[in-house]
Amino acid sequence: MKTKQTIDDKKLFQRAILLGGLTVAAAAGYKFARAVDEQFIHLPKAVAGELLSFSSTTAGSLAYYVDQQQSGQPLLLLHSINAAASSFEMKPLFEYFGGRRPVYSLELPGFGFAERSAHRAYVPELYAQSIVEMISTQIGAQVDVVALSLSSEFAARAAVNRPDLFRSLTLISPTGFSGQMREFPGEWLYRFFSLPLLSQALFALLTRQDVIRYYLQQSFVGEVPASFINYAYAASHQPGARYAPLYFLSTQMFTPDALTSLYDRLTLPVTVLYDQDPNVSFAALPDFVAERPNWQAIRVQPSLGLPHWEQLDEVVSILDQVLAQT
Repeated sequence: MKTKQTIDDKKLFQRAILLGGLTVAAAAGYKFARAVDEQFIHLPKAVAGELLSFSSTTAGSLAYYVDQQQSGQPLLLLHSINAAASSFEMKPLFEYFGGRRPVYSLELPGFGFAERSAHRAYVPELYAQSIVEMISTQIGAQVDVVALSLSSEFAARAAVNRPDLFRSLTLISPTGFSGQMREFPGEWLYRFFSLPLLSQALFALLTRQDVIRYYLQQSFVGEVPASFINYAYAASHQPGARYAPLYFLSTQMFTPDALTSLYDRLTLPVTVLYDQDPNVSFAALPDFVAERPNWQAIRVQPSLGLPHWEQLDEVVSILDQVLAQT
């Protein structure tokens, strides 16, 4: 008998449903949306490191940034998932650790300079395998990983599958800690969102500069840096930019039971950095961490999901201590 599940991260779910309603209005402006969609913008490098690429067996061509000025224990950064995601989200950490230790930032499948194929299922297993391939084929050593938001679930899945590749995990505002099982609409919502007319129009609406500014502002206590808005806009105006976000909007990137099937299975040192987040609940985090000696959670205040942007000194101080201990 199938057990009825409740919904975790309700605001993410509700936002996806709300966006479904917006497709009606978006479809009315299809001709405009099509014109906007075809106005591709030059995408500069997100960070100062060397930009390289490799062929993944599961995700096609993947790109990553690397700074290897110093030897030492490698650090891998993983950006979040949204309509305009890229390594730019991890820029403050890349700039800080560059020149101090080898640092890498992977452009996840469907984002940044990674391949954006329309013929690929952008699901958790794909992202976990991409992380595994990045570490095993491009870095070639055990790594410390810092993951942001939903990518925390991908990193945890990769670490469960290949614990030999990971030395520690640091999760910034991770999803999956509401304490409830999650039930997502998944495939039927994706089929709706991916209708050609609707998907193009909806994505054009979501990636208008004022809309990007609105959503980014929800993750900042202060003002969003203009450079962040501008890069997100450019990243979302690339050929094929809408394909992966449609899987995100239809909730197919989430693991329903992440708390038990992923996080509870981790045996390596795990640090969570969090405070408030308009999209994510941390209700179960304190009790979960208290029962597991390899976990610790540190509140970085005030922040709304991107503490490494607004509280960088505190975040890197914590990371320096964490990475020195592992």
